[in-house]
Amino acid sequence: MKTFTAQRTAATRDEIWLLQHPPTFTQGQAGLPEHLLNAHDIPVVKIDRGGQITYHGPGQIVAYLLLDLRRWKINVHELVRLMEQAVVDLLAEHGITALGREDAPGVYVGDAKIAALGLKIRHGCCYHGLSLNVDMNMTPFSYINPCGYQGLRVTQARDQGIDIPLETLQSQLADNLVGLLQRHLSDR
Repeated sequence: MKTFTAQRTAATRDEIWLLQHPPTFTQGQAGLPEHLLNAHDIPVVKIDRGGQITYHGPGQIVAYLLLDLRRWKINVHELVRLMEQAVVDLLAEHGITALGREDAPGVYVGDAKIAALGLKIRHGCCYHGLSLNVDMNMTPFSYINPCGYQGLRVTQARDQGIDIPLETLQSQLADNLVGLLQRHLSDR
């Protein structure tokens, strides 16, 4: 992502990368070490996105947005809200009520976090993105204060009754992100 962003030109197409990570804790630039309670044997990777510490692993959709914010006429705050809305809309399509929170970016079902967000902006372009818990081992979240919040409950799509393949949700999430970006641009 760093290399892609560093080598971008005005002609570089924007991309959304969809993937899953092996078990990994990522600690953002503001990440405080005390939010890692016990790493067990899971590696901790310090990265240059905003935010504290979170867990990534199989069964979680990670969507990296590699966008020229100027091209989309969007600022960071608007992009965060758009990313949250893409997940909220996805969950609504499957009968789950969720919402984004201004005070703690991410998407929540009740008081449990189902999606985390973190971005890095360099030269008007962003990278990093969001993670959506789908059908994964949730135990490693108990080894951290997720996103820097002690006692924060974390949930996943499967526990909310969504029982469809991860690849299907991944495709729907990508469609939602692109659709909301296009709508944002056409509204400008």
